[in-house]
Amino acid sequence: DQAHIQVSGLAGSGKSFVLSGLVLNSCGPWLIITPDKESAAYLYNTLAELLPNADIMFIPDSFKRPGLYEEIVAGQVMERTEAVNKLYQNGLVGYMKASVIAVTYPEALVESVIAPASVAKQQIQIRKGEDLGVDGLLALLVDIGFERVDFVYEPGQFSIRGGIIDIFSFGNEWPYRIELFDDEVESIRTFDPLTQLSQRNLSLVNIIPNVQTHFSNQEYIPLIDALPSETHIWIHEPLILTEKYQDSFERISNLSIINVDPDHQAMQRFVREKQFTPTHKLIAGINSRRWVAEGDMHEFFQPTSSVQFKMKSQRSFNKNFPLLIEDLKTHTAQGRTNYIFMSNARQVERFYTIFEDLAARIQFIPITKSIHEGFVDHNAKVVCYTDHQIFERFHSYHLRRGFTKDQALNVRLLRELQPGDYVTHIDHGIGKYSGLEKINIGGHLQESVRLFYKNNDILYVSIHSLHKISKFVGKEGTEPVLSKLGSDAWENLKRKTKTKVKDIARELIKLYALRKNAEGFAFAPDGYLQNELEASFIYEDTPDQLKATQDVKEDMEKPHPMDRLICGDVGFGKTEVAIRAAFKAVVDGKQVAVLVPTTILALQHNHSFKDRLESLGVSVDYVNRFRSVKEKKNIMERVREGKLDIVIGTHALLNKEMQFKDLGLLIVDEEQKFGVSAKEKLRKMQVNVDTLTLTATPIPRTLQFSLMAARDLSIIRTPPPNRQPIHTERRVFN
Repeated sequence: DQAHIQVSGLAGSGKSFVLSGLVLNSCGPWLIITPDKESAAYLYNTLAELLPNADIMFIPDSFKRPGLYEEIVAGQVMERTEAVNKLYQNGLVGYMKASVIAVTYPEALVESVIAPASVAKQQIQIRKGEDLGVDGLLALLVDIGFERVDFVYEPGQFSIRGGIIDIFSFGNEWPYRIELFDDEVESIRTFDPLTQLSQRNLSLVNIIPNVQTHFSNQEYIPLIDALPSETHIWIHEPLILTEKYQDSFERISNLSIINVDPDHQAMQRFVREKQFTPTHKLIAGINSRRWVAEGDMHEFFQPTSSVQFKMKSQRSFNKNFPLLIEDLKTHTAQGRTNYIFMSNARQVERFYTIFEDLAARIQFIPITKSIHEGFVDHNAKVVCYTDHQIFERFHSYHLRRGFTKDQALNVRLLRELQPGDYVTHIDHGIGKYSGLEKINIGGHLQESVRLFYKNNDILYVSIHSLHKISKFVGKEGTEPVLSKLGSDAWENLKRKTKTKVKDIARELIKLYALRKNAEGFAFAPDGYLQNELEASFIYEDTPDQLKATQDVKEDMEKPHPMDRLICGDVGFGKTEVAIRAAFKAVVDGKQVAVLVPTTILALQHNHSFKDRLESLGVSVDYVNRFRSVKEKKNIMERVREGKLDIVIGTHALLNKEMQFKDLGLLIVDEEQKFGVSAKEKLRKMQVNVDTLTLTATPIPRTLQFSLMAARDLSIIRTPPPNRQPIHTERRVFN
């Protein structure tokens, strides 16, 4: 019975809850088709939160976008193959039926995939407890396109070191480590090539060949045809699906006649040889299975029955907590249960604090799981709201990244060490790298790093102790002196260094004592308004950003002047930390000066500060050389009278006529761009005033001050979630 069901009345993430219930109550795999990649990614993340024990996969398309489909991403080709194979295996007789879900979208669906039966014929299966002939395995791996290396760091590589075989399969995000006892497979586990630490143990692995080079175009079939016959299909908006699918099919099929430069010839051949599925084949494939569709029906999809839900989306609160409180109370009075879904436990504390400050007695159940959109289900009498929608915060999604190329560089370093390069061993000092050598340890051949020391002494370092070795970094153009094995010289040098560090520490303690004696203004602890400002940040704080914010606020609450430097790359969130500090100062009746090196930065900060603070009643203005004399005069007057809370400006801020009524905080952005005379004027401003310096590229002197702890230092290393890496291309002008 091919049941075709039309569903209506779903709202927000209600769809994810219904889907989760269906998955838990049905056998066999599910394929979920959404209108675009972003909605697919959010659905994939929400399902992963609701079904932690299910095998949830994302099927991406193979091409880099936007614009014309132009470059194949190898990792995404592998991810597609892995997902389709898991679905296929779930449908085989004898396999345990698990909750397997695949989420995809039209651009990914239009591309054909290698027939799972063809992949199964070519793959190498390794099972724990079975015998494995190393020579035979080596020949098979080479035959399916694998390369033998010293250490694996990307798909298609393998290494053999005694009884340990590392294989980075094309269909997996982490490499496998197979340990042998004689010829028997003793253990199989995935591991991180960077740390060499195990991830999880496995009983069976399938080594998949290079799908881009190892299969003929005759082995490609439509993605729908690769799924087991019992696959259930969920379609969101069938009308949009067929339109977008047809558009993608036409665009991608036309690639074979586009002229591209020689670098793209291999890509063009790959595109030309692949088969893309026309719309009528997709519809036939869907109609031959059980499907559930929501949204406007296309003429090709005829439901046999329908199900009606009664849901509505979470309303917009625009950070208006009295409105939220009133709404939750209304729901409670109507017999509904209130759930608020939050991304972390800290958010729970935040909600309780805000409700307590507003003296609101609210009945709600906090759930520390992240769902994309809130909803009200009238039939089930439940209210599911999300914290990011209440605070108008951007909700990020996370797709699989696995072991990235950036990390692979660290492992590659070892491969790039040339015989003759100097290295430092933490226990033995400076030696000279001389290559790798197999040595017999207890009857097993083990790969080791060979290092030469003074008097041609040799030290062998096991590859499991690589973390103790690093490439020598010293003064350029001067050769280091090799250490002598067995002597005390290296230990003495380490001891002297530790003594010098202690001496510096003693000086610092004196310096800190002097700073603590200087009197400053102690700001009050955070109140309701500060909590509301921080909660209204549209992104989720990164761990470093949160730590920097706490450090700054703790410094401001102390009775002596703050002098903190915040280092962080562009786009890592330094400005948000400064905005929070500025607001804390304004709440306590103090004025804030923000000094920037360029006119464009003054304008940019003016927009950022106004956007975040104007709704909270904070007055912000800026001065630069483009402001008229009349405007500048008016700003100076407002600053002098205390009518302007935050003033942002270039060198004009250091003007003698700029007299603050009660300056409490000075924020300096990119200090390294100011000259000596500007810094002298700054020092006069800084007496008993809390100072916060932001920089992406600190000059050595500034950094030296921080490392000496003459200044407190906060470093923001973690980029925001979903920050896209910069992709640079060189193109010939046409």
